[in-house]
Amino acid sequence: MIRLCPLLLLLTAAAAAFASGADEAHVSIAVAEKGLAFAKDVLIGEAVRSLTPLRLPGVEKAVRVPFLGGVRVAASNITLFHLDVGDNSTIFPGDSGLLVVASGITANISMHWSYCYDSWLFPIEIADSGTASILVQGMEVGITMVIKNNNGSLALSASQCGCYVKDLVISLDGGASWFYQGFINAFEDHIKAAVEKAIPENIIEGAGTLDSFLQGLPRTISLDDVAAFNMTFINDPHYGNSSIEFDINGLVTSAVAKTTNLQKHPQLSLACGGASKMLLLSLDEDVLNSALEVHFKAGSMHWVVDKVPDQSLLNTANWKFIIPRLYWNYPNDDMLLNISMASSPVIRITSEKIEATINADMVIDVVDGKEIVPVACISVIVSTSGVVDASGNKVYGRVGLDNFSLALKWSRIGNFHMSLIQGVIRVFLNTVCMPYLNSRLGNGFILPVVHGFTLQDVYVLTSAEQLTLCSDVTFNASSLASLSLL
Repeated sequence: MIRLCPLLLLLTAAAAAFASGADEAHVSIAVAEKGLAFAKDVLIGEAVRSLTPLRLPGVEKAVRVPFLGGVRVAASNITLFHLDVGDNSTIFPGDSGLLVVASGITANISMHWSYCYDSWLFPIEIADSGTASILVQGMEVGITMVIKNNNGSLALSASQCGCYVKDLVISLDGGASWFYQGFINAFEDHIKAAVEKAIPENIIEGAGTLDSFLQGLPRTISLDDVAAFNMTFINDPHYGNSSIEFDINGLVTSAVAKTTNLQKHPQLSLACGGASKMLLLSLDEDVLNSALEVHFKAGSMHWVVDKVPDQSLLNTANWKFIIPRLYWNYPNDDMLLNISMASSPVIRITSEKIEATINADMVIDVVDGKEIVPVACISVIVSTSGVVDASGNKVYGRVGLDNFSLALKWSRIGNFHMSLIQGVIRVFLNTVCMPYLNSRLGNGFILPVVHGFTLQDVYVLTSAEQLTLCSDVTFNASSLASLSLL
């Protein structure tokens, strides 16, 4: 079974990750104006969903009515059951926070009303009751949300939140409601005040829930048993005129390494090939190289090849005219290729492509009966390049062989020139490694995005030392109740 090329696979697979860990920010995420508008719509939609129904406090009071005397009136079961924000909402990045303003809001409220009084004209108590529907018009809500770095996590707070109700239209039903409109209008100020108090309180409570979620996001995301991505945030977010940028530490570390809160951050350009996108994610080539370094130090970059499409390549008979002594010493014996990395592979990102250089030692093993005999070691330096594409929450890649060089490190079957085996190695790389790698890359690698969100129409851009993903975002509101990082 072929177990070669996970290294090459990792070269582009690492590009699917945003995360990390060493001494500066290597990943930047910028939420552009279009993304802020989307976030605003999602937040407002969820706020509306959480605010309705909203029970408001009831009230009782005594009023004086000409000819009738003192009348006790009450309003109860006051419930705001519908909110319509419409399109009159905006979001403004400020110096240290985000201001969201929703105006022209309408709302519907239901309530139960009652009254009773004693009159000198009648020896008995007179009472009546009914229901009322209330239309709230011209309501405006504003909230300022401040996002700070709290020891590597994001902390969110609502520094200010206010609500203003312009007008109420009260319609009574039941009893002699036409006669008692004046009584119910006495509750107008109470209902206005109750709405203007309850909505900010509930929004601030919701902001506290969102803060708990943000601070509960994991500091690391495991890549496998060996490596993990450090999700430590660096400094406070950076606010632009129409965007907000978050910097993440960015390097892959050992799965048991502790994360640290670091300071430096890169500048992420909002340019993305002229495309207007909601979200921009940029990661340095150091992120990819750190992933490879961790796996190299863990000793996981070692592969044994015992099967290839042309199995004759792994028999000494196929080498009798290339390396005669190999065939003379071990006639018609099967072979294994035992490959390990001499150093961590190196990735370079340019404006055209992603390049990788791999320095490996390939030991030729001969299966002599029940014994495996190492007979030679060849140093192989391989240069590859590829491109990255994305669809939905997955990143895909495609690579090809650019060049390679060979050098004999040691031999028990005499010296032989590398030019003799160069053609065989080229066939091996092109027919075994590249197809296998591209089949794996074609399956895609899941990006660690928040559950319920899906990247849409992703545009991939490479520049010097940096890979940028630009994307719109769709949101499944039913998933919000169970938000978690994949």
